[in-house]
Amino acid sequence: MSMKKEQTFVIIKPDGVQRSLIGEIIGRIERVGLKITGIKFVVPTAEQCWTHYNKDDAWFLSKGEKIAKQRADAGLPLEKEAIEYGRDIIGQLVKFMTSGPVVAIVIEGNQAVANVVKLVGGTEPTTADIGTIRGDLTLDSYDLAGLDGRAVRNLIHCSDKPEEAQREIAIWFKPEEIISYRLVAEQILYDVNLDGILE
Repeated sequence: MSMKKEQTFVIIKPDGVQRSLIGEIIGRIERVGLKITGIKFVVPTAEQCWTHYNKDDAWFLSKGEKIAKQRADAGLPLEKEAIEYGRDIIGQLVKFMTSGPVVAIVIEGNQAVANVVKLVGGTEPTTADIGTIRGDLTLDSYDLAGLDGRAVRNLIHCSDKPEEAQREIAIWFKPEEIISYRLVAEQILYDVNLDGILE
């Protein structure tokens, strides 16, 4: 696949939908020259979400051990095995993602994955750079989410690697739901000689 045709995957999460930010988020993606080739409004299933987040026992244990240590350092009791604290992270995400509709989007363009990651910003809104979707449009934090026992509400998910994008797209879209088409704007973005602009 050429760099011009690289695909990435985005989900506008329930908080983005409920705060009426769908247009703002899509607008930021389109303004850089990326195009939407697949889009749907869905309420995810728990199975889709567990498959999407794709974590194994090693990940659960690693994250759970950190949480167990934080609890011990804070003088809080350990109420379960470390691995269960790790599973709770994804469990909280699944609960959040299945709470209402989301917008699943396939995006295409030059280095789409890296460009969308740059637009979206860091995972934690309070530390995400100003100018990014998360940095500008929300204010949640790991600390507040942890205190409330819930997932961070950070508006949007995006793939972080091209191979991960392909895996995620296959969870949410059938091949026939992704449309191959040309935007007029692609000429100014990609054509080498800009032939045909002047009449």
